[in-house]
Amino acid sequence: MQRFRILLCAFLLSIPAAFAATPSLSPPGDSLYQTSLTLQDQQGRQFDLASMRGRPVIVSMFYTACSSACPLTIDTIEQIRHAASAQQRGVPSVLLVSLDPQHDDVVNLAAMAKAHGLDAASWRLTRSTAGDLMAFAATLGVAYRQRTNSDFSHNAVIALLDENGCIVARTSVIGKVDPAFVSAVRARSTGH
Repeated sequence: MQRFRILLCAFLLSIPAAFAATPSLSPPGDSLYQTSLTLQDQQGRQFDLASMRGRPVIVSMFYTACSSACPLTIDTIEQIRHAASAQQRGVPSVLLVSLDPQHDDVVNLAAMAKAHGLDAASWRLTRSTAGDLMAFAATLGVAYRQRTNSDFSHNAVIALLDENGCIVARTSVIGKVDPAFVSAVRARSTGH
């Protein structure tokens, strides 16, 4: 009987540890996936931001009428992806979310993707169709203000999200590769 009690106690004590080791199915509280946002990409496909859960992603914001910072941000992300893949590794896909969903329709998104030679399998240029774009931008660290009908003042932020949508690296360096950010991308990349 004494042995039974010891085994029962050991079993009961192991239950909390088993549950603690089980990964949570819901994203952590600081996850961008907590932001309610429905997006439409350059191919017209609609999806919820949270559907990107399960793999790392490089994220930034832009708008198609931008003639300086946004094209430079896209070029910088491409340089980051190239530098991170130099060791024959897969690199995270890219999600760009428009600051100007009113003007950045599917046609404009597709035209920008084509102008920059962006592969739709790796790059999703998107516009929000529902949800809180301002909360998404604030969580990402992007501050923006509309100056005219199609012109925005904004900072440039490139972030790396982990599989749960938490920001694990962030850079505001554009025009050249930030080595610390590339290292973070390499660390999250998987070999292919």
